[in-house]
Amino acid sequence: MGFTRRAFLKSAAMGAGALLVPMRGEARIKTRLHVAYAGSMGALMHNGVAPVMAREFATLIEGRAQGALGLAHMIAAGVIHPDVFISITRGPMDIVLGAGKAREAFAIASTELVIAYSPHTRYAQVLGAADRAGHEAWWRILEEPGVRFGRTDPLTDPQGLNVVFMMRLAERYYRAPHLARRILGPVINHRQIFPEPEVMARLQGGQLDASSAYKTQPAALGLPYLSLPPQINLGDAAYEKAYDAVSLRLHGTIHRPSPLVFYAAVLTASQNRTAASHFIEWLRTPMGQAILHRYHYDGPTGAAPLHA
Repeated sequence: MGFTRRAFLKSAAMGAGALLVPMRGEARIKTRLHVAYAGSMGALMHNGVAPVMAREFATLIEGRAQGALGLAHMIAAGVIHPDVFISITRGPMDIVLGAGKAREAFAIASTELVIAYSPHTRYAQVLGAADRAGHEAWWRILEEPGVRFGRTDPLTDPQGLNVVFMMRLAERYYRAPHLARRILGPVINHRQIFPEPEVMARLQGGQLDASSAYKTQPAALGLPYLSLPPQINLGDAAYEKAYDAVSLRLHGTIHRPSPLVFYAAVLTASQNRTAASHFIEWLRTPMGQAILHRYHYDGPTGAAPLHA
């Protein structure tokens, strides 16, 4: 992981479409990397990673942010051809690996599921005090009639699956039967489901009272959120077996939760495989990890690589 700027630039020159451009008064090699990544990573990639890659490595990151499950299926079907795919949880990455579109994937970060809420909601005060001694539990607040809860589509986005898993784990943890149904309604509830970027925007504007979120999302936007016990927040690998106690069947397929680890892979069809590999390697260096930490991502928690 100790490659240098010179090595990265040399590898970029070998890739298709490399350009010579002047930077800092000298000719520098510039390359383009097409990166498809989980939609929740938008702020990190756009404001954190991309500027550093342009400044330090003369590399332009061209990103496609979307639900990781949807991206995985498009990659597997040959609809899109990015150089790098970054997924949250192993499920979408397993689809890409299983389709032979990548050979291996490496853990670069992790996070946990939280309940974000709008500072404008009339429930802000009670949610801010939730779970403290003498105050109401967070899930009882979300069960109240009139609470506008937002989430993403479990058919296309891992977070949409993960909030269902979390609520079902909460039923067991709090011994509260039907908690998930009372808060979420049906699994596919179009009154609650929005595209991932829109959920945070609706919280900011007060159009939603609360939503599921990865910790990285409200933290980056300065929105308040509630941390959840590790037994249900899907963020602690020590509870992986406990997480596996719940499942969800969608369109004939059974889905099970896994810890919220971000995996990155070079696609076999990449026209710039060496630079793509170095990009993933850089994300795992102290410099890359410092940027991830600045955007509220946790370390990769020792998660092992995935293989086709």
